Amino acid sequence: MASLALVFLALLLPTISWLWDYIIVPHIWRPYIAAKRLREQGIRGPPYKFLKGCNEDVKKMKDAADDLVLDVHDHNYLPRITNVDGEPFVYWFGAKPRICIFNYEWARQILSSKSGHFLKNDTTPTVLALLGKGLVLVEGIDWERHRRVINPAFTMDKIKMMTKTMVACAQNMVKELEDQASSNKNGETQVELDKQFQELTADIISHTAFGSSYKLGIEAFHAQKELQEIAVKSLLNVQIPGFSYLPTKGNWRKLTLEKKLRGTLMQIIQSRLSSKGSGYGSDLLGLMLEACIATDQGREQHQLSLSIDEIIHECKTFFFAGHETTSLLLTWTVFLLSVYPEWQARLRLEALRECGKENPNGDNLSKLKEARKLMSMVFLETLRLYGPALFLQRKPLTDITVGETKIPKDHAIIIPSAIMHRDKEIWGDDTDEFNPLRFQNGVTRAAKVPHALLAFSIGPRSCIGQNFAMLEAKSVMAMILKKFSFTLSPNYVHAPVDLLTLQPKFGLPVVLRLLDA
Repeated sequence: MASLALVFLALLLPTISWLWDYIIVPHIWRPYIAAKRLREQGIRGPPYKFLKGCNEDVKKMKDAADDLVLDVHDHNYLPRITNVDGEPFVYWFGAKPRICIFNYEWARQILSSKSGHFLKNDTTPTVLALLGKGLVLVEGIDWERHRRVINPAFTMDKIKMMTKTMVACAQNMVKELEDQASSNKNGETQVELDKQFQELTADIISHTAFGSSYKLGIEAFHAQKELQEIAVKSLLNVQIPGFSYLPTKGNWRKLTLEKKLRGTLMQIIQSRLSSKGSGYGSDLLGLMLEACIATDQGREQHQLSLSIDEIIHECKTFFFAGHETTSLLLTWTVFLLSVYPEWQARLRLEALRECGKENPNGDNLSKLKEARKLMSMVFLETLRLYGPALFLQRKPLTDITVGETKIPKDHAIIIPSAIMHRDKEIWGDDTDEFNPLRFQNGVTRAAKVPHALLAFSIGPRSCIGQNFAMLEAKSVMAMILKKFSFTLSPNYVHAPVDLLTLQPKFGLPVVLRLLDA
């Protein structure tokens, strides 16, 4: 009996230790202590539920709002995606607390920090497979190294040189739409313009950043879109350790897409390596390859080098971010210009005045980029109302005080830009209205604080590709405005939805009419 008792005890102690380390401490004790300390500071929220956190509550909230359809003049889509108020509160992503803040000064302190106190929050494996651990997610000295390598590709001189490629890709799309409209007696055609923009921006980023063929670019595009769908569906699932390694149908599909995406990007890289000639090129991929290959030319060059794996991660990041952000900016801009035809007419006159009847080029697009140009104002107002990213995330590396609130290490901080862009104290009483003229004196004077527009973030981690995205959007929009007038199709349903980015749930069916018809 004694020996059996010893055997039982020998088995029991490791089990208790495992339960303590992996169940009780992370999923019961830490959430209890975290919630207690936050309550003491007046930060409350829905109660934590074992393993699930608030994930099921968020699912139910989204499901309940899913059938809500808005009038096309109603730009307050927040009830479709959230029901939070304007006070700091905590909710639970599984066992991890997330503190949602609404204070612009706190946001500035967090996003503008150059001390390294705040990092990007942890992301799920599926989102990581989609985005790659590139410039958006990499941290510390690795981020500094990546940024120094990539910065030269995004200077305005380099971006202006890419205008010809942007316009050539857009011209192909516009010509196809012209042919469709011309084949009808009334000079009209109905198209799903959101899908057109997705494929167009994928084509542009393929050629300008990676020099790839349209075929390879579109393969990467479709793989990423399907990974995005998987990420959205699984985002609020309870994360069970080891589940992602089980041979389920979903896991096999995710693994297949990851391999396909990596293989496609590797083909793009190998194609560039095999056709080096006198250099790797001056685009983003060329600069990364130069930094990767030339590791024996001195200490400084070695410190800047990127591995092939890091280049693949950057390709994922810029391929997804490069087409997703701009395609949605174009999509929501066309929606707003369809709803407000007077603004569509004003932008058309400006495009004709600055670009004439010829295709846009770097010089006349630079004029449209000026802050006082109507097209700039319209794009900025679109980003305020329908910015692709609904929130920003950070987490403190150490215990830190923000404002008067003590935020413990590794507690995620959520900065809900979509909500803050509707703060009447900052933006005025017309915050839910489409009013591009609020930007007539530039971004920093559009609201009561200079950093009010968070669409591209602010501070050292602001989006490196924002000038690229804006110039690309203006190239495409100028060409469309000069050829077509457009209205929403009767089939359009206004239901913005959070699918990692803000998208029209039922697409953007638009009726295009040739101006000379």
